[in-house]
Amino acid sequence: MLIVDDHDDFRASASALLEAEGFAVLGEAADGGTAIVECERLRPDVVLLDIQLPGVDGFTVAERLAAAREPPAVVLISSREAESYGPRLDGAAATQKGPGNRAFLLWITGAVPIFASV
Repeated sequence: MLIVDDHDDFRASASALLEAEGFAVLGEAADGGTAIVECERLRPDVVLLDIQLPGVDGFTVAERLAAAREPPAVVLISSREAESYGPRLDGAAATQKGPGNRAFLLWITGAVPIFASV
């Protein structure tokens, strides 16, 4: 798993929680550009991806990952309400399927899942 968020404290907490639950956290990234590079280098099965990132945003990162030969599953997260992302979030679930029909999962932190496909 790769954790992508621009807040150091969140990345540390998420990493500790996920590792305590038995997940292998391969790495972390604080911005979208680094996330893309780390995904290519580490090839994680799952990416926990903040939507609001400096530089390249989470939606763009997810789109690029979907184009990979073996894309990871992506869990989009945010501390903002889902409505604040408007049509971009509405369309993300429909467009985020990569080769091999790998599902992308969307989740808004503190809320119910807004899309889940396996």
